[in-house]
Amino acid sequence: MTGWLVVLGFAVSSSVDNFGVGLSYGIRGIKVGMSANTIIAAICFIFSMVSTILGRRLALLLPGILPIVIGAVLLFFIGIRIVLITMPQQKPPKQTDPADLTNNKIDNILSHPEIADSDQSGEISLQEALLLGVALSVNALTNGLGAGLLDCTPVALSFTTAVGSYISLWAGALLGKKAANLHVGSFNLGEFSTLLSGVILILIALKTALF
Repeated sequence: MTGWLVVLGFAVSSSVDNFGVGLSYGIRGIKVGMSANTIIAAICFIFSMVSTILGRRLALLLPGILPIVIGAVLLFFIGIRIVLITMPQQKPPKQTDPADLTNNKIDNILSHPEIADSDQSGEISLQEALLLGVALSVNALTNGLGAGLLDCTPVALSFTTAVGSYISLWAGALLGKKAANLHVGSFNLGEFSTLLSGVILILIALKTALF
């Protein structure tokens, strides 16, 4: 039972960015169809599978409890980094050059999800879903490596992460249409979902290290 809770924790953490992006699309009226969402989920599955297998292979090369220690430390610092990213910044807002965003799409797509709709059609096409899927699967890649070091099952992790990706993107878009200005404390829903992602990783790392 505990193993499945850890797998679900990884899946939720990997998929929270999808919820934030979906929320942004819902607010802007950008549609993500079933086919596009399926492609994004499939990319997430592949990234999770490959990284988890690599993590498990790496664990075989490391002695004793070292794989568990490295996996826990990796997830802990990834979680801390995510939490720090969501903290309010005191710097004045920076003017964003649309050309810069377009030239570096994968790096900027999470903070500016609208650039994935490159043709400005109001709907994510199958081709655009490929780029969006890669951007949204970066978390699954790093989480999968840590999960592999902790000896999580690749198929179980990848399947739950892909399902979480599909549901969170769909749910975010649906909620975005109805709750554009909804906040949790000082965070909007997108920021809160990212914060939650980091907290989940930290909790998994602490549970692994302490128990």
